[in-house]
Amino acid sequence: MRDGAQREGINLTVADKLTIARHLDDFGVGYIEGGWPGANPRDTEFFARAADEITFKNAQLVAFGATRRAGAKAEEDPQVRALLASGAPVITLVAKSHDRHVELALRTTLDENLAMIADTVAYLREQGRTVFVDCEHFFDGYRANPAYAKSVVRAAKEAGAEVVILCDTNGGMLPAQVQAVVGTVLADTGARLGIHAQDDTGCAVANTLAAVDAGATHVQCTANGYGERVGNANLFPVVAALELKYGKHVLPEGSLKDMTRISHAIAEVVNLTPSTHQPYVGVSAFAHKAGLHASAIKVDPDLYQHIDPELVGNTMRMLVSDMAGRASVELKGKELGVDLGGDRELVGRVVERVKERELKGYTYEAADASFELLLREEVEGRARRYFRIESWRAIVEDLPDGTHANEATVKLWAKGERIVTTGEGNGPVNALDNALRRGLERIYPQLAKLELVDYKVRILEGRHGTESTTRVLISTSDGQGEWATVGVAENVISASWQALEDAYTYGLLRAGVEPTE
Repeated sequence: MRDGAQREGINLTVADKLTIARHLDDFGVGYIEGGWPGANPRDTEFFARAADEITFKNAQLVAFGATRRAGAKAEEDPQVRALLASGAPVITLVAKSHDRHVELALRTTLDENLAMIADTVAYLREQGRTVFVDCEHFFDGYRANPAYAKSVVRAAKEAGAEVVILCDTNGGMLPAQVQAVVGTVLADTGARLGIHAQDDTGCAVANTLAAVDAGATHVQCTANGYGERVGNANLFPVVAALELKYGKHVLPEGSLKDMTRISHAIAEVVNLTPSTHQPYVGVSAFAHKAGLHASAIKVDPDLYQHIDPELVGNTMRMLVSDMAGRASVELKGKELGVDLGGDRELVGRVVERVKERELKGYTYEAADASFELLLREEVEGRARRYFRIESWRAIVEDLPDGTHANEATVKLWAKGERIVTTGEGNGPVNALDNALRRGLERIYPQLAKLELVDYKVRILEGRHGTESTTRVLISTSDGQGEWATVGVAENVISASWQALEDAYTYGLLRAGVEPTE
């Protein structure tokens, strides 16, 4: 958590950190580095509250700090005292392992740095704490002065450190380099080694696994790869690789299936949208778009998937687009619960219709609800209609005080009744939404619980400026689930209206209402 919180844009409260700690413990990680007690009031409070509010089932809480200052005694150093006061059973000490950092940053001698490490580790061990030592800038230090870098590892080991972690602090290493260095250091020192990899070359996960290949038995990662600059080694692909590729049991039985849920839950806590393309846990990790892929998957999903997505709590998804073939449509229909009955002619019509509409700007990859309505229309031979629109209009009025009034009027037919309603809103689309809802709620009370939860507009390539074609994606919720619909037109209000019509139609379909028009 300490490293993850250093990502730009993440600002965690104590309550956030407690929630994340619970998620990580539920997942089954062995150690949770909660912060640097004494360095700031928030981290100090976190350790105090965690002791009172969390009963850890799997993890041990780790406090992070530095070795004693040069020329001081470990037992008298204020920040060493703060580490003990945190009550954490495990303490990670950061230590300099690059000779230039010792001389320029710490402004002390190489021998004194070794003494600082040994004294602090020994003192904390005497106080009953398990101690890890993070060798900061280890790989750069090893390149500059391998003998000194290894002497740091030995000093930590001989003083009683449980694990000595080799840190690629600048994130500049590559897997073959990491494997070679870890193997050599392990052979020369006999210490139990760990790896801490930053992702500046995009190799943090690969570097972590290379270290494991070389004999490291401790890995430091962050959830979703959050961290300083471009981030740290991502916990989830590392754990999945260790469990599924290496056959190492690093989690409690059954916990791996919670991985996708835990990843997304932590993303929600830090207020960042989950990465759709994150390995194993992203919503696109097992999404298939190409017709060739779909044809193979129809025969055997393993032909284009490296694991069963259910192992990590994810699901396979079929994307329908202008690249789709018959197999894509058949599999998508099965996923949506629409029986195509093996009708090749029907499937062919759907494929051609999708391609034709995508040429106009529609996209069904992110609008499953609109695609299901299209699919059902072809299967049932008619569009599913619960209401028929006679006309609609939206007015935006610029008022003298500089504000705007947005009003919409909708004329429609539902169950043989002509309905005329008006609505106001904070924009023309919101006004149309309110007018349509007001007109239909009396006929279809199921619509009262619908809520528009997301609205996206994209100007499509082709014409420019105000003449461009517009695509609108709307996400709607009924409190039980969400669905997305799409509209395309030459103006944003018309495109929005199409997406709104589909959203209400699909909401009634979900509610089990029979069509009347």
